Amino acid sequence: MSRVCSICGKGQTSGNNVSHSNRKTRRTFKANVQKVSYVENGKEVNGYVCTRCLKKADRS
Repeated sequence: MSRVCSICGKGQTSGNNVSHSNRKTRRTFKANVQKVSYVENGKEVNGYVCTRCLKKADRS
C-alpha cells in the first residue's frame, strides 16, 4: 500500500527512537491514510487520502 495522500502529498517522514538512556536510532513516521472514493474534477475516483484531508472534506 502506498502511504502517500493523493490530495496533499503527505507521506512518510523520518525521525529518531529515543530510549530511556537517550540512545537514538532511526525510525519512520507513516502517514495515516485511508482508501476512500472521492470526487476530483467532477469524477469519482478511488485513492488513498490522509485523515486530515478527510476531516477537511467533511467540514465543507
